[in-house]
Amino acid sequence: MVGGQPVAVQSPAWKSSASGLFVVPSAGGTPRSLAVLDARKDEGEYGWAQILPGGKAVVFTVVSRSNPSHRRIDVMGLDTGERHTLVEDGGYAQYLSTGHLAYLRAQTLMAVPFDLRALRVTGSPVAMLDGIRAAWPASESFKPFAVSPSGSLAYLAGRVGRDERELLWVDRKGSTRPLLTDRRPYDDPSLSPDGSRLAVRIEGEGHLWVYDIARGSLARVTFEAGYDAAPVWSPDSRHLAFSAARGGSFALARKSWDGTGSEEVLLSGAGGMYPTSWSRDGKYLAFIQWAPDTDWDVWVLPLEGDRKPIALLRTPFRELSPVFSPDSRWLAYVSNETGRNEVYVRPFPDAAGRWKISTEGGTQPRWAGNGRELFYRNGNKMLAVSIDTRNGFVASRPKLLFEGSYRMNVNWVAAYDVTADGQRFVMHHSRQDTGGDQIHVVLNWSEEVKRRAK
Repeated sequence: MVGGQPVAVQSPAWKSSASGLFVVPSAGGTPRSLAVLDARKDEGEYGWAQILPGGKAVVFTVVSRSNPSHRRIDVMGLDTGERHTLVEDGGYAQYLSTGHLAYLRAQTLMAVPFDLRALRVTGSPVAMLDGIRAAWPASESFKPFAVSPSGSLAYLAGRVGRDERELLWVDRKGSTRPLLTDRRPYDDPSLSPDGSRLAVRIEGEGHLWVYDIARGSLARVTFEAGYDAAPVWSPDSRHLAFSAARGGSFALARKSWDGTGSEEVLLSGAGGMYPTSWSRDGKYLAFIQWAPDTDWDVWVLPLEGDRKPIALLRTPFRELSPVFSPDSRWLAYVSNETGRNEVYVRPFPDAAGRWKISTEGGTQPRWAGNGRELFYRNGNKMLAVSIDTRNGFVASRPKLLFEGSYRMNVNWVAAYDVTADGQRFVMHHSRQDTGGDQIHVVLNWSEEVKRRAK
């Protein structure tokens, strides 16, 4: 703000655990820390801060560290340091002179009455406008809308606010053909073991869908409020395990692939968790979970007995993408213990021995259905390694299959899948949505807010 009022600034996203929210006089001076990111509360970034009229409080967005798609809006007193949450599911808050907060939930612009003196919302939020572009990833600093003091609204339009993606079949030589040409922000593709269906996450709306490959139909599977990700098929192709974020809590859940019935919570916890592989014998679910002292770790959840999770790899390094071999005797995973991501294989459930598979970096391992080949990615490269387990464990040198600028992933989950015969890969290709470059202006928008949000 100007006129001697302080100005709130936020640190760049994901820089360090010491980053946070600062305040500095508008005329310049030494920044004063207001709030420091608390990794134990799953805080990854503070952003889009606004000093409220009167200069005594600041409203800002808190982005989840383990699930950057989840955001909430907090308010803090500048002098007292007292802080509480105003909105559990939303971001980019702006105070309006009408006595409302405007904010974004997914691609919908919301408004809710706000008591500036008590620093509390005083009514129910109202959806005012759809089709607003949302910043992605969380570290993008632009704000997709603004309201002038006179009450006019300017916003960036975008059908989904992200790049649109086309799902493709890619063969071992890199030749492509369309799989699902309806372009949406697909992610986390997962083929059913019988090869008949593909589960995907659609960003923005945060739900899971299943595509029937033979029929060419796409149907929604999850409907609960929150954000779902990382679908993993059961060995019989009848259920999906997935990550379910509900407000500030996380869970591994299971649901029928056709969306019928309610979801079953398999495991709940405070830190973000993503399932990555279901053993073919149906006994174990491998997943990764974030912890403030050890980053991402590899765990296994037994699906029989007391279902007590087992920590397989919990080190100061980041371990990701655990996947069971088809015979459930081996576990491929990724670790950055050398300073960069590499693919490894270890026995399961015993830990006797370990083999480094990649030679120049690697991520996102996937097994062929016969267990005799392991695929992984290194940047734009797709590589394959022959595996022989008849007498111990023997791996060949990596062989380049193809290169292409296919999507990676922000959720530490494999951004592709492979058919059981190892001959075709499901990849997704980004095509930028240029609709977000259009700026729209609505004059006297605050009058509509006063009329509708009471």
